[in-house]
Amino acid sequence: MSEATRVAVVTGASRGAGRGIAAALAGRGWRVYGTGRTIATAPPGGVAVAVDHRDDAAVAALFERVRAEAGRLDLLVNNAASIADELVSPKPFWEKPLGLADVLDVGLRSAYVAAWHAAPLLLRQDRGLIAFTSSPGAVCYMHGPAYGAQKAGIDKLAADMAVDFRGTAVSTASIWMGILLTEKLRAAFAGDAEALAKTAEHAETPEFTGHLIDALYRDPALNELSGQTFIGAELAERYGITDEAGRRPPSHRALLGAPREPSSVVVR
Repeated sequence: MSEATRVAVVTGASRGAGRGIAAALAGRGWRVYGTGRTIATAPPGGVAVAVDHRDDAAVAALFERVRAEAGRLDLLVNNAASIADELVSPKPFWEKPLGLADVLDVGLRSAYVAAWHAAPLLLRQDRGLIAFTSSPGAVCYMHGPAYGAQKAGIDKLAADMAVDFRGTAVSTASIWMGILLTEKLRAAFAGDAEALAKTAEHAETPEFTGHLIDALYRDPALNELSGQTFIGAELAERYGITDEAGRRPPSHRALLGAPREPSSVVVR
């Protein structure tokens, strides 16, 4: 491996957003380790690592493997989350399965654990980034309180970890993704190409966020942006990035709300 090759870990890369992010990073020259609880095939251009993010020892082994094989880590993308089909039910939370609260374990706590293990490796480099995938559910009602608490917590991890990394070469950021054109969503429109095309006008491919993270990492002003939460579509405007077929996914700020601004006050 060339010394110039940057190394990334993308959690939850077996499907959906994580798989797309891993593929996009690999396409931009990154060596990518993609994790999944059951990951049969590697993300395109990446290295597949079976990891249950409920298992702290397995997470520790992942980062030890990265250290041993690659000798460095430049980017961690915290994307893994325990999402069940019942999540989108309109029922109140007490009528949904209690297991939906698992997103506070694999989704929030798992991001903290991965960052804890990644930090010493990232600090060895001239530049490092921990990126979190999030959504407007952090500030608006979306899918119920467990989902909302996880997304709000993710944004807060980015804000508070930035305080602890202050004065180092490591930065953090949380990115709100829009409606994702995952394999599952595309399958739901099977046989109705017109409806899929209409939805696609307001949606993002899973690879889109990967391109944003790559651009953010390379931004000379990265350290100044550390700790912030960004709307992905707005970050794309900053870097002049378009999605599949030149589409420009819209920001849903007006409808769903804006990221909360971190306070400059630090209490130790």
